[in-house]
Order: sequence, then C-alpha cells, then structure tokens
Amino acid sequence: MIDLGDYIAGAAANEVERSEFVSGELILWTRPASLIRLMTLLRDDSNCQFKVLVSVCGADYPAREQRFEVVYNLLSLKHNQRIRVKVATDEATPVPSVVGVFPSANWFERETWDLYGVLFSDHPDLRRILTDYGFEGHPLRKDFPLTGYVEVRYDEEQKRVVYEPVKLVQDFRTFDFTSPWEGMTRQLPGDEKANVPQDGGNA
Repeated sequence: MIDLGDYIAGAAANEVERSEFVSGELILWTRPASLIRLMTLLRDDSNCQFKVLVSVCGADYPAREQRFEVVYNLLSLKHNQRIRVKVATDEATPVPSVVGVFPSANWFERETWDLYGVLFSDHPDLRRILTDYGFEGHPLRKDFPLTGYVEVRYDEEQKRVVYEPVKLVQDFRTFDFTSPWEGMTRQLPGDEKANVPQDGGNA
C-alpha cells in the first residue's frame, strides 16, 4: 500500500493534497475541485482499478472551519485492495457529485445530504432519503437539538401516519458503568457447579 500511495501521489500530484496511513489503510485527501479527476484516475488507472464504490459517508467536527468530512471507500477487486478518499467542506460549499464516475454514489450522497446537510453539486436527484419529507435539520450533525422535533410513524390503531414529539428514552436510563463480570452479585443457574470439590479426575 505504501508503493500504491507513492504511485498515486505521483500520478495525481495536483489532485492529492496529502496521504496518510491509519490502521494500515491508505487515506488520500483532496479538494472538492479535484475530486472528480482523482476518483476517475483511481477507477481507470491500470495500477489502481478501484471500480467499486463501497460507501460514501460523512463526519462532523463542529470546531473546525471546514466542519464536514466526506469519506469515499473504494475497493479494487483486481488488486484486492481498499482505499479511502476524504474531502473537507463547510455548510455552504458543495462537493461535486461523483455519480457520473460511480453511479452507486447516488443514494450514498443523498444519505449524506439528508443526515449531515452536505451539498453535492450536479447531483441528479438530491433530496432526503431516510428522514420524512417535511423533516427539519440534519440529525447526524453534532449540534442537532435532541428535543423540539417530531417523528413520524404509522399507527396501526388509527390506520394512518401520525406525528409525535421525539421521545428520548435514553435520557431516563441510569448506568452504573460496572463490568458485567464484576457487577453480578447473584448466582446464576449452573454456577453452583463451580464450587463442587473435584475428586482428582476419577469417575
């Protein structure tokens, strides 16, 4: 993978801002303006052949000026290798859609837009895919409020879709943060066998 990283850095010197290895995986950083050229090279170059776009996802770091990372995970079946491409952006700057390079990016980019609010320019159908059409906000943002919103569900008794305030049952749970191996005080069925003295292995 080190050789591959050096090769890509040389073949796409203007597209790759930097490369790094994290947990044995090659990660390439690029700018939005260079994304399409880099993704096309990774797909078509004979030394790369990353023809499978496994996923596109987002990450939110609100303290950064460019708070979002858009992450593309690619697979080369021919060379049995994986690679990750990252692009940083903010709330207003769109990232070029890679649907023209990898058609499977269509729904992945819609999901990233829906959950993070990352804009993708030239996307053929950029609309929500997981939340309701009238949903406000983007729920995977770190600053998304946990109250004041409604959820939609189908009510079997009323035979229709209903809107209800979001219920945060997690807030009312209590955690003692004790390991299950240390926190168990009562004896479970079968544990009594551990206290039976052994007879030296004789039947």
